[in-house]
Amino acid sequence: IPLVTIDGADARDFDDAVWAEPDTDPKNPGGWTLMVAIADVSWYVRPGSPLDVDAYPRGNSVYFPDRVVPMLPEALSNGWCSLKPMEERPCLAVSLRIEKDGNLLSHRFLRGLMKSVARLTYEQVQAAQDGHGDETAGPIRDSVIAPLYGAYRALERGRKARGVLDLDLPERKVVVDKKGEVVRIETRARLDSHKLIEEFMITANVAAAKELEKRRQPCMYRIHDEPSLDKMENLRQFLGSLDIPFARGQRIEARQFNRILENAAGTPHAQMINDVVLRSQSQAEYNPDNIGHFGLALTHYCHFTSPIRRYSDLLVHRALISGLKLGRDGLEKKHRDYSEMGEHLSQTERRASGAERSAVDRFTAAYLSERIGAQFPGRINGATRFGLFVTLDRVGGDGLIPMRSLPDDYYIHEEAHHLLRGRNTGREFRLGDPIDVVLSEADPVTGGMIFTLAGEEGAAAPKTTRGRPGRRQKRRKIKKRNREKTRRPS
Repeated sequence: IPLVTIDGADARDFDDAVWAEPDTDPKNPGGWTLMVAIADVSWYVRPGSPLDVDAYPRGNSVYFPDRVVPMLPEALSNGWCSLKPMEERPCLAVSLRIEKDGNLLSHRFLRGLMKSVARLTYEQVQAAQDGHGDETAGPIRDSVIAPLYGAYRALERGRKARGVLDLDLPERKVVVDKKGEVVRIETRARLDSHKLIEEFMITANVAAAKELEKRRQPCMYRIHDEPSLDKMENLRQFLGSLDIPFARGQRIEARQFNRILENAAGTPHAQMINDVVLRSQSQAEYNPDNIGHFGLALTHYCHFTSPIRRYSDLLVHRALISGLKLGRDGLEKKHRDYSEMGEHLSQTERRASGAERSAVDRFTAAYLSERIGAQFPGRINGATRFGLFVTLDRVGGDGLIPMRSLPDDYYIHEEAHHLLRGRNTGREFRLGDPIDVVLSEADPVTGGMIFTLAGEEGAAAPKTTRGRPGRRQKRRKIKKRNREKTRRPS
């Protein structure tokens, strides 16, 4: 089977390989057969071994702009476990049969050896599909890449039919040189090749969760609860202030939020509504008690596809090996309590995400510290009693406009409406509004930045500086609040 890996250009740990072909069964017209092969980390990392004892406290790998702190030693994560091209590697694979509309008909798990025929990047695969393949992707465009896109289009139809929560969440990428200096900051591309791999992985994750339930094995589910009643009421009041109806008492589904976003598309409030809907969502977590995944509109979901970088996936692999009797290296008979492990792994994930965001903030502040006094376009991402949080458009850095530097007035914080309103002038600063700012301070140590409004008279601008030690504690608090954003449900 000509399996290929598709990853970012800078990736070194290749967890997964994929393949697809049209289903030849006449009872499934237009259907597809998929194969998702995952690195068999459980073969190397046995329960209770020194590698296992060291990996569990880490919980997951952490990805910084200039380095990776791996969950496993690099000899494993980038070497023996990684699905390198033309090298035999142990794997745990799942064969999936889907209908033309993306519904999962059946699945079968296998354990064995595989050999990837090519290490491809997202950009290579997309270019080949668009008719511009290079010497690696071009020759396998028709035989390997085109069938992957055919299966992806079926899965995408299934995704739309389920009504998956579809939020606009651009991600920053900090590009550094060999010296660790920032070369540029850009928005990560979002190609169909990225979505293809996401849909293949989601389908494999669903199959793993269903298989473990069928085999009555413990499963570390990836759950995402529906929004709380309090958050829904706050969202309802906010939408009401914009004359957007959102009825009470109805059963909440992700597709309802999509309709709100679709109706707001192209309006001045589109970005603001996207941000508020995002903040109304619960946070995904690991838990042995299945309640489904609200954002993905799935009844069964776990993480199976990244055991090199996530301990939760390693637990799923071990449970599958035990339940399917695929070896002696499955779950230990007296394993840790799954509820406690779920809490621990949810916490390590949040810790890693916070560290990654903090690192990006610090690199961004260092990059912009040479541009004190420069003007930038941005967007308000938060209105509080002590000022406005702003995200810059092009580089994505976050910072604060302190209340004292706003134009002369007394500003009232209307939390339900996500805005500041001047008592005398009636001037409003609302979440999602575009705004031009001047960079006043940038502290690479804390990642904090301070802005003032551009072209405003009567605004008390703080002293221009790259950051003074006496103010670092305040900026740390500012950055902590500004990083409290819900991640894409996954």
